[in-house]
Amino acid sequence: MPAPASSGNRLTPWFVGAIIIFAAVLYVGYRMAVSNCAPVPIEFGVLAVIPIVYLVLMYLTFVSQD
Repeated sequence: MPAPASSGNRLTPWFVGAIIIFAAVLYVGYRMAVSNCAPVPIEFGVLAVIPIVYLVLMYLTFVSQD
């Protein structure tokens, strides 16, 4: 049996994911700042590049759905 058609916004999962990622970035950034555990380029990659790439790919996936 097919799932019922959703009347909500297709990007709602993207917004929820973006909020979760933003919260995780804040937490990891705080922990990195307090412990000074990694060099700056690695911190930048973990806190900026990886989440941005993930959000862009997730956005493209949700927009391309029928």
